[in-house]
Amino acid sequence: MRVYTHPACLEHQPGPGHPECPARLQAVTEALRAAFPSLDWREAPLASRESATRVHATSLVDAIFDARFDGDAVVRLDADTAMSSASPEAARRAAGAVIAAVDAVLGGEVPRAFCAVRPPGHHATRDTAMGFCLLNGIAIGAAHAVEAHGLARVAVVDFDVHHGNGTEAIFAAEPRVAYLSSHQNPLYPGTGLEGDVGVGNVVNAPLPPRSGSAVFREAWRARLLPALDAFRPQLVLVSAGFDGHRLDPLADLELGPEDYRWLSAELADLATRHCGGRLVSVLEGGYSLTALRECSVAHLRGLTAA
Repeated sequence: MRVYTHPACLEHQPGPGHPECPARLQAVTEALRAAFPSLDWREAPLASRESATRVHATSLVDAIFDARFDGDAVVRLDADTAMSSASPEAARRAAGAVIAAVDAVLGGEVPRAFCAVRPPGHHATRDTAMGFCLLNGIAIGAAHAVEAHGLARVAVVDFDVHHGNGTEAIFAAEPRVAYLSSHQNPLYPGTGLEGDVGVGNVVNAPLPPRSGSAVFREAWRARLLPALDAFRPQLVLVSAGFDGHRLDPLADLELGPEDYRWLSAELADLATRHCGGRLVSVLEGGYSLTALRECSVAHLRGLTAA
């Protein structure tokens, strides 16, 4: 298993007291290094402007790539989302990690890879940074797989507790990319209803608060995994948010690390059946440091079990 990260991702500062803090990534990387001494760690490259504009409007890409700041200033883009002097590089490294991982997996270097990066990305729409997210790294990676590698069926699987509204909106009219999500509802951003199906390439499973393990697993067994199986992906991309954990302060889905290990093993097995095991996972949300440590380890144990 290869892991992509970069020190620049620790430097992004959205402001004092913000839940999307550098300690999140530090908790994940420390836990993975302790649990898996033989992981292949690689530095994430910078995403190019060309790769970002495959899914984002030029206005948003320019605003992030070309942002300039005075000293330690923090600029708020909305109530939840902010940038500081280190944010442009962090966002480009986070997206660049996904591109490099896609290249490595599709090039046969490794069967699976995990991108331990921040800021997260799945809320960023074509023209708007939002929900702690600046660039939508997993969308950039999916578009790279389609445009640069010529894949006809790329699946984006999202188990973050918050619906990946940006990813869905970017690909809702793109049949080469399937988007499948479980998420708590009602909860930010209020999207991802069952009736939202795109062009037949979107499957949403909204879950009520306090659903717990049984309801979560049944949604995947009965609806999401069969739909993914039917799509026959040539590559599986995973938006791995661990904010469904029972300790997370921003949601109350009440999951545990064993649920993430179970689903990760199911996804790895499906990838083995359809695409030679080719799977790239990307860190999204998760705001309890204890949960991040437990769940990131459980996630990689599941991915390496198949």
